[in-house]
Amino acid sequence: MGARTGAQFLQRIREHPRDLWHRGERVEDPTTHPAFARGLRSMARLYDLQWERADECLYDSPSSGEKVGLSFLIPRSAEDVQRVSRMMKIWADVHFGFMGRTPDYLNRAITYYASGADFLGEKEPAFAEHMRRYYEYLRENDLCLTHTLIHPQANRAVGPSKQADPYLAARVVKETDGGIVIRGARMLATLPAVDEIMVFPSTLLRNTEEDAPYCYAVGIPCDTPGLRFLCRETLDYGRSPFDHPLGSRFDEIDAVVIFHDVFVPWERVFIYRDVERANQAYAATGAIVGMAHQVVVKNIAKTEFFLGLASLIVDAIGIEGFQHVQEKVAEIWIYLETMKALLRAAEADAHEDAFGAFRPAWPPLDAARNLYMRWYPRIVEIIQQLSASGIIATVTEEDMKNPELIEDIRRYFQAARAEAYDRIPLFRLAWDAALSAFAGRQVQYERFYFGDPVRIAGVIFQKHDRTPYMEKVREFLKQMKEEAFAQAEEARP
Repeated sequence: MGARTGAQFLQRIREHPRDLWHRGERVEDPTTHPAFARGLRSMARLYDLQWERADECLYDSPSSGEKVGLSFLIPRSAEDVQRVSRMMKIWADVHFGFMGRTPDYLNRAITYYASGADFLGEKEPAFAEHMRRYYEYLRENDLCLTHTLIHPQANRAVGPSKQADPYLAARVVKETDGGIVIRGARMLATLPAVDEIMVFPSTLLRNTEEDAPYCYAVGIPCDTPGLRFLCRETLDYGRSPFDHPLGSRFDEIDAVVIFHDVFVPWERVFIYRDVERANQAYAATGAIVGMAHQVVVKNIAKTEFFLGLASLIVDAIGIEGFQHVQEKVAEIWIYLETMKALLRAAEADAHEDAFGAFRPAWPPLDAARNLYMRWYPRIVEIIQQLSASGIIATVTEEDMKNPELIEDIRRYFQAARAEAYDRIPLFRLAWDAALSAFAGRQVQYERFYFGDPVRIAGVIFQKHDRTPYMEKVREFLKQMKEEAFAQAEEARP
């Protein structure tokens, strides 16, 4: 079929009903349900955009010759890496970085998994072929993935096999000639109302026999029998997009995924009972690099939005003369330029990996993703501080349209450089970006985007080689010591 349009994206969701639950009711058609419909329409907009800007967003499939999404491209040069980056920025600019799981995120992961499939097949060659075929299936049909990779947070002091219920965390119940059966739960699947779900392997498993049933990587349709999505409450309250400009457009919904003895055919299994391979798969195949590349592009779009928002607030209420205001706006600008520089460094130093694909350099991406987990809450705090009580003291679309209130609103909601009917939309946007429930979810999401920041910092400490810098200091210490003793010798009578 090749690259899809927005209408085709929505139509396939309607044609494949899944076991999807929201606020105690089963959702029969997410494309019309108030909790999901507007977010899915925003996603559909991205599929339309790839055809509107086909030269920048599509390429010719190597197998079918059809136009397919550029986010599925296996880069064969540094220029290819930059080409994919530009495509991802086109999408990110549409949602200002507020949609964290647009299709390109997992497309990049699956693309690198397919490119590095030989790693998956070192012990079981069939797994490599399974991944290549799955990637091609996704690419040729332009399917959208959600994913899940962590276990439910019951007793975090012990691993999945030591929980009170051994089937709390999703595990393999049995094997058959045709595949495996999974029972238990996983979290946190963002965007559950799409085509397929990739159940990534955990990277924290211990290499023991009791942990082996929890070790697998599979990809299955979201309408697979026995697969249930239990969603959090939507942040699209069905209100006016004027009152909730971000939540009404960009809420993706998150879900806990429950496996009620879900059968997975062997051709959809990519890792199984191989803890060492599961723990290494992200890094070895380049999947983590592909995901981080997309995330940094998304974060640049998001920071550009906040810099523009902060600057408009400052201009509207005339506070640009205060030095602490200048400092806060400059802080966001510094974050933005740092992210852009790290992205440019990663792309400029792109290199060919062991499987013939080009990857952006990992250290700049690793630095960028770790910094943003700490920076984003601060960016939101700056909007709160600049807006002060103005972010709370605002009115709704209904108020603005009520003839009895118009004169009061025009008089008492004006700003230094903005009429009331220009100031109010600005502060409604600031509220939804920095203070609403949607904003709070965004902060929590960015804070834990790649997992526990402390654990990730530990990985940086362990994995990134600091030896060259240590040697520089050791050489200087050696020089200090030699000079000191030489001076002591000279001073002796």
